[in-house]
Amino acid sequence: MTTIKLSKKTTSDTSPRATKAPVRRTDPSKRDRTVAPKPAVRPQSEPINEGFDTRALEQTQISQSKASQRNHRYDGSLRDEAPRPKESRPTLDDTGRDTPRRGGKMRDGFEVGDFNNDRASNPMFAPKPLPSNPDFPRLSKRMAELGFCSRREADEWISNGWVKVDGRIIDELGSRVAMNAKIEISKDAEKHQSEIVTIILNKPIGFVSGQAEDGYDPAIVLIHPDNQWKDDPLLHHAQPREFQRGFLKGLAPAGRLDIDSTGLLVLTQDGRVARHLIGEDSTVEKEYLVRVEGDLSYNNLDLLNHGLSLDGVKLKPAKVSWQNEDQLRFVLREGRKRQIRRMCELVGLKVLGLKRIRIGSVTLGKLPMGEWRYLRPEEKF
Repeated sequence: MTTIKLSKKTTSDTSPRATKAPVRRTDPSKRDRTVAPKPAVRPQSEPINEGFDTRALEQTQISQSKASQRNHRYDGSLRDEAPRPKESRPTLDDTGRDTPRRGGKMRDGFEVGDFNNDRASNPMFAPKPLPSNPDFPRLSKRMAELGFCSRREADEWISNGWVKVDGRIIDELGSRVAMNAKIEISKDAEKHQSEIVTIILNKPIGFVSGQAEDGYDPAIVLIHPDNQWKDDPLLHHAQPREFQRGFLKGLAPAGRLDIDSTGLLVLTQDGRVARHLIGEDSTVEKEYLVRVEGDLSYNNLDLLNHGLSLDGVKLKPAKVSWQNEDQLRFVLREGRKRQIRRMCELVGLKVLGLKRIRIGSVTLGKLPMGEWRYLRPEEKF
């Protein structure tokens, strides 16, 4: 075997060729990228003829502008600069541009000046529709006014063909009827209405009445078979009403209780009940027991009964009296937001606890905290 020994050579080549980076030769057909391009502007002396494409020229100018063009305002100034004065901005006559529209102008059949000027033919500027004829209201609205059901339920009944007007079945939504029209409801609608439920809940602190908010659960999560009151009369009826998951569909609170308040809360699928309790013309009494701290003079007690205003609106007369040495009894016919707490603040009282015990003729009774029961057929608000 022969061994060959290679000698080490020291690199002593310090010529420019060894240290200089390779040169990338420029393509003479491409423009110099180190300087800004010159915009292609039509000479002033050249007249505009039919063959000159002004739109193509505008597109060329935009494409050859510097990369920061995207940072321009609509008036041509950069976004990091002060905007041009309104007097120096281009007008319709200067540029032929008009108010921008959604989508392409050519696709929409845009013509200069027709967007802002021809308001009669532009659907965006169509006049407001005239108010409906009060002598011929919608059938669903008329049914709600007569107390048959809610407007939402009325639409469902109409779609199902359960409504007759003057002996003729009406199944088209939005139909209008005369004020003196005879409206009849089929037995199918009455059967459907008998299957909907209204629930009485003794709401505890820490639950909101409606939708969940700020991490707090809505009161409807308590409507569960495990929380049903064991002494609910409908549980011990000859035909006991068993809980069904379908009862939760469309179940909504008819009124509200603050998160710090307890007591009677009504949840219902029946639009008639909701309208009766929280409609604009509702006059149903609601009774509360309010534990307070502070001194209450006779004059301030009179103000609580009548004379206070909230948000610039005078409150309806109330019935306020002492229940015991530290509790007031409130009976109201309206339900402004946090009304009782704000009323007490106006007369120098601090509310320590608030409990609703009655709505209309329906009372909380012995219903335990956090439990619920069905509204009995003989109970009316």
